[in-house]
Amino acid sequence: MLTRRAALLGVAGAAASPLLARATRAEEAMTPLAVPLDLSNLKRIKRELVRPPFVHAHEQAAPEEPRIVEFTMTIVEQEMQIDNDAYVQAMTFDGSMPGPLMVVHEGDYVELTLINPASNMMPHNIDFHSATGAMGGGALTHVAPGEMTVLRWKATRPGTFVYHCAPGGPMIPWHVVSGMNGAVMVLPRNGLRDHNGTRVSYDRVYYIGEQDFYIPRDDNGDYKRFADLGESYPETETLMNGLIPTHVVFNGAVGALTDEKALTAKVGEKVLFIHSQANRDTRPHLIGGHGDLVWEEGKFNNAPLRDLETWFVRGGSAAAAIYEFLQPGIYAYVNHNLIEAVNLGATAHISVEGEWNNDLMEQVVAPTAITS
Repeated sequence: MLTRRAALLGVAGAAASPLLARATRAEEAMTPLAVPLDLSNLKRIKRELVRPPFVHAHEQAAPEEPRIVEFTMTIVEQEMQIDNDAYVQAMTFDGSMPGPLMVVHEGDYVELTLINPASNMMPHNIDFHSATGAMGGGALTHVAPGEMTVLRWKATRPGTFVYHCAPGGPMIPWHVVSGMNGAVMVLPRNGLRDHNGTRVSYDRVYYIGEQDFYIPRDDNGDYKRFADLGESYPETETLMNGLIPTHVVFNGAVGALTDEKALTAKVGEKVLFIHSQANRDTRPHLIGGHGDLVWEEGKFNNAPLRDLETWFVRGGSAAAAIYEFLQPGIYAYVNHNLIEAVNLGATAHISVEGEWNNDLMEQVVAPTAITS
């Protein structure tokens, strides 16, 4: 007799539809044979994940001895609104798009408890670009609805890295563009260093996850709204295979980080921005500011670039940039494909408090009528 797990993982079909039954496969699943590692001598700490753009409490420089850092994430399938007239049947880590940023230090062990509640429709897993082996952990974390798993991996490379769901076959891109992606930051044990090797710290850190969405339209041109994931899949797959997104947004929705939801800072503060895109290339730009130090490829073993106006984030990666704000006001942080920023939604605001510096910029003559 076939179990519910076997059915959900695609052996006999999936509960949602025949299309999903054909597409949902866990062909990369494996069970490695090795002696369990004894890490009982290491200290354990628990981190409570928080919803982006915010980041859980962490030290910028770590204790000398590596630790086991415990996280728990619950997979949440739910309808989410991404614009005034657009909804998506989303698949998420911990109910946010992107999923939470996890912060550890080089040499630490990440121990993740991944939960797929019985109320969900789909099997899921997690592929850490920062981990080594077994499809980034994806082959060891396939969980059907009603299951949980615990994965531990060692953070051997410092930098910022994407994680995402990768359940197999055509399910991979669909899960990713439906919200199932996030990032990990592996800090050097002694903290970040600039191009000269001098220690650099940050006063605030924000995580911006850029997401492309593909929302089908009806015959009247209105965005469709689906009852569940199974109903949404066929038309969404057709649209996303055309590679033209209907929305490109930061943190899950148009306006998620603008106006009254703007990020905040103060003049003189150094702000670390982590920017991920799990699926497409993007080009972050801070209007009125710069990237003082930019780890464009997101890898802290490499010296940061300096004084960038715009930096490049490759699809499937995360970049890190530090800027010290020097003037007060509203800054726009955008994808500098300005069509995607202005028309499709990839814009954030940073509201900065402080005193204006006329040495940096001064309005010599205010706009007035031409007199000659």
